[in-house]
Amino acid sequence: MKTLALLLVTLTLPLSSFAAVNCTKEDQSKWMDQDKFQAARTAEGYQIKVFKVTKGNCYEIYGKNKEGKKVEIYFNPMTAEIVKAKIK
Repeated sequence: MKTLALLLVTLTLPLSSFAAVNCTKEDQSKWMDQDKFQAARTAEGYQIKVFKVTKGNCYEIYGKNKEGKKVEIYFNPMTAEIVKAKIK
């Protein structure tokens, strides 16, 4: 029984890291222009390899930061505030 409980805990822990990130409930017509957003991040030193809009209404980038480290970052598309970031 303990083994089963430990297995269930082990299997569910990694899933919590994939929880959806919600950035805004505002209509997309009010968001920052995607091209201007990306240009501003590039000016900050990011190298954007992939840019996308998530189901949670975020701007998400994959690429490198100014230190050259790989990043996955979710931004609020209204304010460009970082909501969640993973740096490798």
